Amino acid sequence: MLEQALWIGCKEDMGDVCPQFCRKFQVEREVKAAQLEITAVGVYEACLNGKRVGEFILAPGCTAYKERLQCQTYQLEGVRMGENILTVTVGKGWHRGRISERDTEVNGMPCALIAQLTLEYVDGSRETIVTDESWSVGESPIRFSDIYDGEVYDAGFSGGEWEPVKIEALSRDRLIAQEGEEIREQERIRPVRLFTSPKGERIVDFGQNFAGYLELSVNAPAGTRIVISHGEILDSQGNFYTENYRTAKAVLTYICKEGQQTYKPHFTFFGFRYIRLDEFPMEVDLDCFRGIAIYSSMERTGHIQCSHAGLNRFFENVLWSQRANFIDIPTDCPQRDERMGWLGDAQVFAKTACYNYDSEKFFEKWLRDVRCEQLENGAVPDIVPNFWKTPKASTAWGDAITVIPWQIYQMYGNTRVLEENFEAMKRWVDYITKDSLEPYLWTSGQGAKKLWEKHYGDWLALDAPYGSYRGATDPDFIASAFYAHSTLLLVKAGKVLGKDVSSYETLYENIVKTFRERFGEYSTQTQHVLALQFHLTQDRQKTADALAQMIRENKNRLKTGFVGTPYLLYALSENGYVQSAYDLLLQEEYPSWLYEVNHGATTIWEHWDGIRDDGVLWSSDMNSYNHYAYGSVMDWVYTVAAGIRTDEDAPGFERAVIAPMPDKRLKWLEASVKTRHGEICSKWFWGEEKIRYEITTPVPAAIIIEGKEYQVEPGSYIF
Repeated sequence: MLEQALWIGCKEDMGDVCPQFCRKFQVEREVKAAQLEITAVGVYEACLNGKRVGEFILAPGCTAYKERLQCQTYQLEGVRMGENILTVTVGKGWHRGRISERDTEVNGMPCALIAQLTLEYVDGSRETIVTDESWSVGESPIRFSDIYDGEVYDAGFSGGEWEPVKIEALSRDRLIAQEGEEIREQERIRPVRLFTSPKGERIVDFGQNFAGYLELSVNAPAGTRIVISHGEILDSQGNFYTENYRTAKAVLTYICKEGQQTYKPHFTFFGFRYIRLDEFPMEVDLDCFRGIAIYSSMERTGHIQCSHAGLNRFFENVLWSQRANFIDIPTDCPQRDERMGWLGDAQVFAKTACYNYDSEKFFEKWLRDVRCEQLENGAVPDIVPNFWKTPKASTAWGDAITVIPWQIYQMYGNTRVLEENFEAMKRWVDYITKDSLEPYLWTSGQGAKKLWEKHYGDWLALDAPYGSYRGATDPDFIASAFYAHSTLLLVKAGKVLGKDVSSYETLYENIVKTFRERFGEYSTQTQHVLALQFHLTQDRQKTADALAQMIRENKNRLKTGFVGTPYLLYALSENGYVQSAYDLLLQEEYPSWLYEVNHGATTIWEHWDGIRDDGVLWSSDMNSYNHYAYGSVMDWVYTVAAGIRTDEDAPGFERAVIAPMPDKRLKWLEASVKTRHGEICSKWFWGEEKIRYEITTPVPAAIIIEGKEYQVEPGSYIF
């Protein structure tokens, strides 16, 4: 790949300025086709004769850079007779920005570009132009750009001297073809109001929290300075609030040229709903501003609507949080000085993600990065790419390496994802087996002084001890439960692939037996949930009854965190307590999904009480208002409320199971999922005495209505 091209860089470090590389070339014959292969250490934007090449924002994307750097291929239009100019501006991005500064091996690499332009002429001849000593480099108008901190752009910068490039001694071995979905500009969002805060701040509200950036259009004299800050929420007094961004500055500075002009950032993005006009020395017109949402370019496949306006807003919130956190990697949040690919968040949300959007390509690419970051002993770090260089491997986080491949296989019928990840799945299970101090459980692993330092537990659960982010559920319990779960998924994957997994079947049986002996009593909601969901309890009905009783005694409210919440409604509805599951879904008091909606949320919060009834905000050290983990309940609405489920023995919806479970508090609900075989639709609504079900399936299906099963061929059915 790019065999003839050389890595080129700058002879002198330009500091914060983004360098621009340039190559002029002459065309004397008619061009039939032109192709550009390119990548960079950092993020790049290429232009041919002043026009942007491609639609990929923040190319080449985010990968485990030590081993994997994606290359893009563009088919070019606009090559003209005579002189042409190809320019490529390179920013720091993930590779060299603050986001990766803890990984000095990655972050310390020099700014570099490698590219190859191939011209095919009408007469059949070809010409190849590669990055080499013939290129020049100079400063660009982008005077500063960082993913955390924002961008400084001087539109009046006329350019300095072009200098010879430096040939960088970098390897091509890590270059790979583009694998993931391209990050692209998606929705354009009009602001809804301009107002002045109690502090006298001029604030523009876009009405929606999202990830992306601002497009600014103004008519101004040269040298006019515009400074804009970004924020997710207002504080309890209605003032602009950014404390939860921690050290991320999230500031845009634009220095105007003369006259009418339009600008948007090149190498950064923000998570925001509000902008504060820190410096804007002109009359404010809302038409000056447009928000542009960016995210990986996935196809929308799932839709849900119902009679409850609050739930519909919640469904939209889940979608917006997925979009904002699917910017090439599945991140925890898009706004603060983090934005890491947390495995725990991705693991709990993967099922919902696959119903909402076609996430197959997105996850396959990221799982390859996960495998690259897996440690020699089989441990899977908590974040990928592992920019924080953490050796930590936590239960429910590392289990993403077993859970997500199985989910992709179930959703899309893709055995390739199991083949690619099987050895990594096995190494993870083997790591747990060796790490535990007790056979057939995962307890007090060797790498931690205390178990609490090793595992995150039921992260942010409301039954947490005072001063702790970890819930009250014994982390030994959680770790051992997920040990069983991952081992079972490994066994299932092995059988699909025709591998001998008999030793792991025996291991699984021993884990379950030992778990039941060790953990015979359950005291928290999450313990009941995991025991039910992972088939570890010896008495399902007793455990389900106890869970339902705990929910009732807590006034139909949950206490679960990141680990328990995704399975909570399933644990109830699959064991005779459908109404209790709906009680939680429809709960409007704190803590609940609708509590956030009623407090103005337009995305999913990290904390159940991110904003309290009295307006007080959660501690600023870890308080994202765009965090999709708790949005994982949406897959329950698809698979239980609407009843659209995969058949484990016929994955990828080759056959379907459609078993809707209505609740009279909703007058109607309808959902659709676009599968590889067509769209499945499920709708129910209440009449005076009866429920009408309308179901369309493009594949053979088992339709289950109120306990009665109907085996049907593709078609539309009314019950």
